[in-house]
Amino acid sequence: MTPQELRAFCLEFNASVEEFPFGPEASVFKVLGKMFALSVLDARPLTANLKCDPDEAIRLREEYPAIVPGWHMNKRHWNTVTVSGLPDRMVRELIEDSYDLVVAGLPKAERLRLDRP
Repeated sequence: MTPQELRAFCLEFNASVEEFPFGPEASVFKVLGKMFALSVLDARPLTANLKCDPDEAIRLREEYPAIVPGWHMNKRHWNTVTVSGLPDRMVRELIEDSYDLVVAGLPKAERLRLDRP
């Protein structure tokens, strides 16, 4: 997955936006003001910080060397994923899972507005 593909995929989700609160190099992808992905798109290797269920995060870290505790994030809830170390399909699934976790924490009215009850 290229940086452009990563950006485009993150922006496909309902109400997702890209912001730059940490400077122009760090893309932060949010849904209704809540972050679900963070990436420095010109970094090599390309990585993304993604939210994850804590139990699933531990399992993924044990199984995949390309997934480590979230850099500068709450390590219980966030993973840093080296994009080139995983199949594109899996990266897409991890991004979608991150989005869904963030949406699940929103008030019900906002979840329904996003078509994610």
